[in-house]
Amino acid sequence: MKTTLVFGASLKPNRYSNIAIHRLLENNIKTFAFGLRTGKVSTVQIKTNLNNFENINTITLYMNPTRQSEYYHQIIDLAPKRVIFNPGTENPEFYKSLQEKGIVVEVACTLVLLATGQY
Repeated sequence: MKTTLVFGASLKPNRYSNIAIHRLLENNIKTFAFGLRTGKVSTVQIKTNLNNFENINTITLYMNPTRQSEYYHQIIDLAPKRVIFNPGTENPEFYKSLQEKGIVVEVACTLVLLATGQY
């Protein structure tokens, strides 16, 4: 089963990352979450480190480009097949590094992809 890591997950129900976790689960997509604070969204535990994530197919980003930079190497080391840059997370500098490692870069909205069956 393909897995998704919500990167920049929030406990706040009105945040898009939180909504995305719920929608991913509704679509029967195995979901993990990384954020700055621990907690739980539905059945998904938000972790504050990236140590135990394996076999991640997709990383969907909900972290602004300034904050992303400290995680470049860790994201690449997870070796996802694709990284989705949601609105507000666009980062051309990072696109290049990902593409050089053979990781597909998608500038899109995870919620729209799910809603239209394109995820």
